[in-house]
Amino acid sequence: VQLQASGGGLVQPGGSLRLSCAVTPRTFSPAVMGWFRQAPGKLREFVAAVGWFTGTTDYGDSVKGRFSIARNNAMKTVQLQTDSLKPEDTAVYYCAGRSIRRGGSYSDAGTYEYWGQGTLVTVSS
Repeated sequence: VQLQASGGGLVQPGGSLRLSCAVTPRTFSPAVMGWFRQAPGKLREFVAAVGWFTGTTDYGDSVKGRFSIARNNAMKTVQLQTDSLKPEDTAVYYCAGRSIRRGGSYSDAGTYEYWGQGTLVTVSS
């Protein structure tokens, strides 16, 4: 299983970006897909996650009301819509997935089996 993240870039404060993560092979159906981020000198932080079969979502406190996660089962992609971006949102964003064999909180990075390579989001004027 491979995850390919894309969509990062440079954006001004208050702007938006849509990150995307493609899952291959398409025959694989993850149980949960999530996004985490890591800024320089900081610990990895949970951003958002979605239950693939249930559609249940969860968000980190710092992004609630500004970010939105959605999955597309036909395309086997998961998107993270980031709005009202702030300089403190600057980080490398990683998509992650786990199979039905894994349980636990959506926000627990240790429960995820598969990780993408990361895409850099820079929020600066």
